[in-house]
Amino acid sequence: MSRLLIKGAETVMPTSSAAGITFDNATVVRVVNTATGADHLVTVVESAGGTVVGSFTLMRSESAIVEKQTSHVIFAANAAVKGTKVGYTN
Repeated sequence: MSRLLIKGAETVMPTSSAAGITFDNATVVRVVNTATGADHLVTVVESAGGTVVGSFTLMRSESAIVEKQTSHVIFAANAAVKGTKVGYTN
């Protein structure tokens, strides 16, 4: 079982590219979809309002670990998605 090193407070993800956040320049972010009735798109962009690096659908009541560059920002299609800066530990 892997363990996570929590490095920041969980926060609601912004819902637009222009408002996207770096999570304090994180390279690893845990995202969770707290919605029980809907899946939501999560998108990583080069900078706020910038070019899309990639995106994925986060299923309802699921979480994922996103690795990104420190300057890349993340946003989600709905405020039910939350994120926090994390790291790995042994």
